Amino acid sequence: MLEIESLNVSVDGKKVLSDFNLVIPKGEVHVIFGPNGSGKSSLIFTVLGFPKFQVLSGRILFKGKDITDLPTNERVKMGIGVTFQHPPTIKGVKLGDIINNMNKKNIATLGGEKALARKMNFTASFLERDLNYGFSGGEVKRSEVLQILVQKPEFLMLDEPDSGVDVENLELIGKVINELLMDNSGILITHQGYILRYVRADKAHVIIDGCIACSGEPIKTLDHIMREGYWWCERCPTLEKKL
Repeated sequence: MLEIESLNVSVDGKKVLSDFNLVIPKGEVHVIFGPNGSGKSSLIFTVLGFPKFQVLSGRILFKGKDITDLPTNERVKMGIGVTFQHPPTIKGVKLGDIINNMNKKNIATLGGEKALARKMNFTASFLERDLNYGFSGGEVKRSEVLQILVQKPEFLMLDEPDSGVDVENLELIGKVINELLMDNSGILITHQGYILRYVRADKAHVIIDGCIACSGEPIKTLDHIMREGYWWCERCPTLEKKL
């Protein structure tokens, strides 16, 4: 589904991904761990094709097609979706308007916008609010998941959907994300790993200094991180160490 080959990426002259390689087969979900500033979000922005993230060398293939030079909107049309860690606040743009302009056919299939709002524990009136304006942390995350639920991408990238979320919101968000990923592929970024209580993941990778330092089974990898931090992975002299 997604293949990244020897990718080198910079932002404002600073290297953020270095000789990065990753293969995610169709139907698999890979979880990404790593310390702050290691390149996790940079990976998502690069796959999306944000212009600020300059590809110096290497390539990105999606469904067998080289998308390295495609604009973001073309990548989205091909079936790539994302939930952002810090989505923008947009005054004057209603959440409901965003939803209705995304995928009307899918909205109808899922029972209409009010049914979708209820699924994410929103009232119908909440859809009339400006996007993310005055939203709580949990509301922002649920809004992001609501939008991706409507878009229904084939490949989903989730940037820390469990950060700043209380227990009740985490369970709701986790279950809906797991639903979305049941028949699809994706990348899931998390620090604490709480979302893994609800979301199936097939493989884990630890990113350090812009490259994959080790890979393994998700829960086992998380357990190592929680007990020992990232030092056990940093000391490995070769990349792609298997746990």
